[in-house]
Amino acid sequence: MRMPQKMVRRLERAKSLDGVAKPVAKVVQKAVRPRPVRNTLSGTNLGHPLHPSLTDVPIGAWTMAALLDAAGGRDAEQSADLLIGTGIAAAVPTALTGLNDWSDTLGKERRVGLVHALGNSAALSLYIASLITRMKGDRQTGKALGYAGLGMMAIGAYLGGHLSFVRGVNVNRNAWQEGPEEWTPVLGEHDLAEGDHRIAEAGGVQILLHRMGGKVYALDATCGHMGGPLDEGTFEHGCVTCPWHGSTFRFSDGGVVRGPASTPQPCYETRIENGRVEVRMPPVGVPAGPAEEHGAGVGRGHRRQPAHTSAF
Repeated sequence: MRMPQKMVRRLERAKSLDGVAKPVAKVVQKAVRPRPVRNTLSGTNLGHPLHPSLTDVPIGAWTMAALLDAAGGRDAEQSADLLIGTGIAAAVPTALTGLNDWSDTLGKERRVGLVHALGNSAALSLYIASLITRMKGDRQTGKALGYAGLGMMAIGAYLGGHLSFVRGVNVNRNAWQEGPEEWTPVLGEHDLAEGDHRIAEAGGVQILLHRMGGKVYALDATCGHMGGPLDEGTFEHGCVTCPWHGSTFRFSDGGVVRGPASTPQPCYETRIENGRVEVRMPPVGVPAGPAEEHGAGVGRGHRRQPAHTSAF
């Protein structure tokens, strides 16, 4: 195992970090509780997490500033300063979205995420000091502070990559699942009373069935955000709320009403046939609406797009 990997493994096992991470996470969870805040920071209306998109701006700006400092000469000084200022401005919303995502983690992910955030905060502080020093005319010190900031940013970026691509933080948990494309019986019609819900299996996928208004609706039973069990959630107003982090999905089309989930929940067509509830992934272009010929509920579905828990 190479040195960077060994370093991360040590961080994952460093339970001493929990003493700092736990109270900070509670503060962040409270701050992001309002639905407009949660949806905005989570990228709910974007269709995927917002944080990874924002990281490109400070990383790109600060990297190019370092290149201009090293090889641009006197004529590139103003451009380097502009890039540093741009990175500083972009780092603020990037950090806020990152804190939002981090607050939903536990254990190894939370420990690594804490150090990731500290490294990025150190980078931001160094770049602010670099810009102030440059404005005062001391460019050599400003460049030195910028290079130090670049080093801290690289450490933070490495840890961020580990969280995303090794630990799978905020990766859609339903990305590789494919429900049945043909009508598949899953439950007796009378086994699902009005207002009740059941878990059934179809094509190797766990599906959550819920009857309301005389119609049967079906969603993937696993919350796409971090794998929470939707059948243990809250059912009201035509929606289900995940018990882990509070993501709320509409039964009619799987749409996200409230984050932190940003990807719609996979939704299935349903019908009643020969006294059995049947489900299938809807064919491309099939709209949502009641299946009039069977009198059952139909939800708008979509083809698949591609843990740990914390109390919400």
